[in-house]
Amino acid sequence: MLTSVTVHAPAKINLALSVGQPGPDRMHPIASWMVTTNLCDELLLSRLPAGTPARFAIEWHEDAPRKSTIDWSISQDLAARAHLALERRLQRSIPVQLRMRKRIPVGSGLGGGSSDAAAMLRGLVELFALEISPAQLREVAHALGSDVPFLLEGGSAIVEGLGERISPAPLPDAHLVAIFPTAACRTAEVYTRFDQLGRDARVDAARVRALLGDTIASHAPFNDLAAAAMACAPTLLDDAEEFRQLAQREVHVSGSGSTLFVIADEAMHAEALAQAASRKLDMPARALRLAPAPASELV
Repeated sequence: MLTSVTVHAPAKINLALSVGQPGPDRMHPIASWMVTTNLCDELLLSRLPAGTPARFAIEWHEDAPRKSTIDWSISQDLAARAHLALERRLQRSIPVQLRMRKRIPVGSGLGGGSSDAAAMLRGLVELFALEISPAQLREVAHALGSDVPFLLEGGSAIVEGLGERISPAPLPDAHLVAIFPTAACRTAEVYTRFDQLGRDARVDAARVRALLGDTIASHAPFNDLAAAAMACAPTLLDDAEEFRQLAQREVHVSGSGSTLFVIADEAMHAEALAQAASRKLDMPARALRLAPAPASELV
């Protein structure tokens, strides 16, 4: 019987994001090409004796690129909410201890909280050999957030609707350089500003799918939320321009921001550019590669 499992929660990048007008429920339909990266939070899940209350600890990993105060309550943490949601779905207690070591910055548009929730669901199913079908697990995931179902498996996919329609896509052979500005973007505020900009928003899935391939050009990514993110956090405009001048290529926003990224030519170029960005822009930068979600480590 397994006693513990380490689950990796990868950051996601939106290589393309098309956003439509909100429906009656105020939710915005999307079409997005999402990919996972090798920047990961780590969740160590350990069995507790039956009848023991679950325990949760959250801290920053020592090599996290940008740390902030962990000032949210456990009841608000998506991984803890995922644990509770699975208990409710299965109508059973799941006594577990979580130690989470975060690398993905908060408010970065990289889906850190959603990925933590997905990793918690995957880890609990493995650790306790839970009897739940993939379709049922996706239902639990979708109730937690629109990115969570994709992050159950990660890799590369076209995600549509409110996150419930997921179609596998090629994982490009691409290396990125991401910078992590001090500004943090709240997703709800960015979507509100998107609506206030007054554009005739519509989902253009064909434009998203037109980018699919084994490689992606440095100018190709697009994000309908970029202008709204920069309106919410105006310092991103200067950060993006400085990054553009340094990299000499187009700078893109991931998700609702605030992470900015460029596509590098290859791995050595990405490492050199990340080092230059850290030194000359005085902000954290990382060379990232696109990667499938890593396997769990079982004990």
